[in-house]
Amino acid sequence: MAKSKDTRITIILECNICSNNKEKKIKSSRYTTQKNRRNTPNRLILKKFCSNCKKHNIYNEIKK
Repeated sequence: MAKSKDTRITIILECNICSNNKEKKIKSSRYTTQKNRRNTPNRLILKKFCSNCKKHNIYNEIKK
């Protein structure tokens, strides 16, 4: 039987610090990636580089 491709989904990661700073009117930095729905059912949290803040920050998965 062929494997179904429904297990891997595309998600969007958004900078935690930039998303909280809405008053400066700077667009928040975002990354797109894929995750396996069966292995990680919870929201994904990664540490990545933010081009707006110029340092490594925590990125959270957001809704589409």
